[in-house]
Amino acid sequence: MQQENQLNPIHFNENTINLREELEKYLYYWKWLVIGVVLCVVATYFYVRYMPNLYEVSTTILIDDSEKGGVTELSALENLGLLGNTKASLDNEIELLKSRSLMERVAKDLQLNVQYFSQGRVIESEMFFKTTPVKINFLLDDAVLQNLITQFSIIVKSATQFEFIENDTTKLYTFGDKITASFGAIIVTPYMVDKNDFGKEIIVKISPLKRIVESYRNRIQIQILKNSSVLKISLVDEVKVKAEEILNNLVAQYNKDAVADKNLIATNTNKFINERIEIINNDLLEVEIGAEEFKTSNKLTDITSEAGLVLQNKTEISKKAIDVSTQIKLADYVANYVTNNEGELLPENLGFTESSIDESTTKYNQLILERNRLLRSATVQNPVIVNIDKQIKQLRAGIQQSLSSLKSSLNITLQDIKKQENLFNAKIAAVPKQEREFRSIQREQQIIEALYLYLLQKREENAISLAVTLPNAKIIDTAFGSDVPVAPQRKMYYLAALVAGILIPLGIIYILLLLDNKVHTRKDVEAVLKAPILGDIPKSVSDKKVVVGENERNSAAESFRLLRTNINFMLSKVKDGGKTIFITSTLSGEGKTFIAINMASVLALSNKKVLLIGADIRKPKISEYLNMPSEKGLTHFLMDDQMKVQDVITTIAEFKFDLLHSGIIPPNPSELLMNGRFEDVLAYGRQHYDYVIVDTAPVNIVTDTLLLSNQADMFIYVVRANFLDKRLLDVPKLLFAEKRLPNMAVLVNDTDFERGYGYGYGYGYGYSESEKKKPWWKKGLIFKS
Repeated sequence: MQQENQLNPIHFNENTINLREELEKYLYYWKWLVIGVVLCVVATYFYVRYMPNLYEVSTTILIDDSEKGGVTELSALENLGLLGNTKASLDNEIELLKSRSLMERVAKDLQLNVQYFSQGRVIESEMFFKTTPVKINFLLDDAVLQNLITQFSIIVKSATQFEFIENDTTKLYTFGDKITASFGAIIVTPYMVDKNDFGKEIIVKISPLKRIVESYRNRIQIQILKNSSVLKISLVDEVKVKAEEILNNLVAQYNKDAVADKNLIATNTNKFINERIEIINNDLLEVEIGAEEFKTSNKLTDITSEAGLVLQNKTEISKKAIDVSTQIKLADYVANYVTNNEGELLPENLGFTESSIDESTTKYNQLILERNRLLRSATVQNPVIVNIDKQIKQLRAGIQQSLSSLKSSLNITLQDIKKQENLFNAKIAAVPKQEREFRSIQREQQIIEALYLYLLQKREENAISLAVTLPNAKIIDTAFGSDVPVAPQRKMYYLAALVAGILIPLGIIYILLLLDNKVHTRKDVEAVLKAPILGDIPKSVSDKKVVVGENERNSAAESFRLLRTNINFMLSKVKDGGKTIFITSTLSGEGKTFIAINMASVLALSNKKVLLIGADIRKPKISEYLNMPSEKGLTHFLMDDQMKVQDVITTIAEFKFDLLHSGIIPPNPSELLMNGRFEDVLAYGRQHYDYVIVDTAPVNIVTDTLLLSNQADMFIYVVRANFLDKRLLDVPKLLFAEKRLPNMAVLVNDTDFERGYGYGYGYGYGYSESEKKKPWWKKGLIFKS
């Protein structure tokens, strides 16, 4: 345990996150981050370069919310009034402005489902039909055009001719010719053609009207400005002129609807007056004919007026009778109209003495108007509509009841007047019968005549009200858009590209590191295995298999010198004879042979006698590493009882150590190693050498190493970075825990100090320039084999 602590002087809390270490792990790949940023920015540049510019166009209107038009308190039948007391709801007006029916009329008026595009080198640019060189006249039914989906092209060849292209078929036409296309007949006429348009291709795309209407409805934005009655209507579109036309037309259509709504009461009143005038005109004609016949039949030319106070009083009573009769007739007319015209607007202010009837009629008409307006954007099942219907029904019943009560009251009054009239008649009994009959006819004529003149006057007043109705929205600013596009916001795109260029490589690196299950650093080993760590052998940039020499100062050579010091410390308790060092690993290819050769070389440089034994007799590599011919070796000695150890040992003067080759590959390696002859090799080595280094087979593949483990003074367990799966660290962990490998220590091979693996100090001191030079893309590779 003391040795372990000395070889591992620094211990960190495993749960502590070293932010600098995590940051350096990603900053190692900074060149990939730069490439990611550059690629994203370049891709964004080409993307936004061909994105169409979008322009915002807006218009502001003032909604007339003081009092809405229509005939209310002072009706068209009395004072021609157009003012009422219903305050406009801005929310309702906004919904009306965004209604499908309103936008559909705009789309039909401007033919928005027919789009014109100018073909550029890369993309198509949309044009408005008022700025195109040609104009298309469709000889189709509106229903067909509104549901058509097609596309064709026109190329202006001259001031008089053009080419028509449809379905890859090109034909030459003269402007004004009737063209029979696959979808119907059209006529193309020049609109704003000049020489610059010659050869330009104009693409015409026709889409269903409903799709275009929904598109613009969703793009129209309406907002209320500063708690006022001013609405700002805005639209973002590729063609600024087109957006301006759409908004101006939208406001015009809205005002047209508003004027029609305001005139609705006056129109219905005018209809009622004309019907009454026609009926009264016939009644008046009959009375006049009756008076004429009466005078003719009685041979009357002039009837003397009654004289005296009796006649004056009777005249006043007669006037009252006329007024009351007029009221009764009006009540009858209105009652019949209410009964036969359910859901229609009622004539207002007809001069009833009962003011509650006029008030109820006004409220009834207001509710009818409000219901009609709401039905444009709601259904009859809407709770608001249901509530209004209920109120209308109640008011209608109340009006009918009021008219009935009024008629009863007027009849009673009329009866009283007639009683008084009879009293005066008794006083003028001397008046000839003819005069009395004529006066009766004359009175009826006066009643009808007065009503006729009254209705004629109100008809003219109502006609004037229709002519002077004001629109609901006053235009403050017509549609206007800046020449500076509002989209695309290229700076935001470039900022997003910059962020994406960083995050995408970081994400890929993070995922690859997350999925990476290889051992990379000694910390990965320490996290699982509590055995002593002898050190790190960095990756060598040289192709040489033996990196340790007298004059070698590179990082790999220095790491082996440090390894030599740590080994001497681990073997300090071994006093007698040579020291046997076994080298093994979990899998083949982890560099144990490379470690064995270079460790033998570095130990030999300290004037020690070193013997290197190739005990991996299944897959020997020492001869290949040293580029030496395979000679008699360990397997020959193990199979030949007459052979001596010194007969199979070769001295390598270049590296100053002796070598016992593995020999031929035997059919029974385990049995050979167990025949007792290998112990003789080790005994000879201990007797004649200071160090005996044994290159053994991997422990996770064969049992050869475990069979020989009791002969070792020390076991160096090689773990190759960027090669061994972390899960296989359980193998050395179990061997160390069960003490099956005596004096076991771990050596991390092939670490990359440039990536921060290892502790990062000591090995790089004084290494050659050739070791520094390395292509950046190789340094930046995440995984290396």
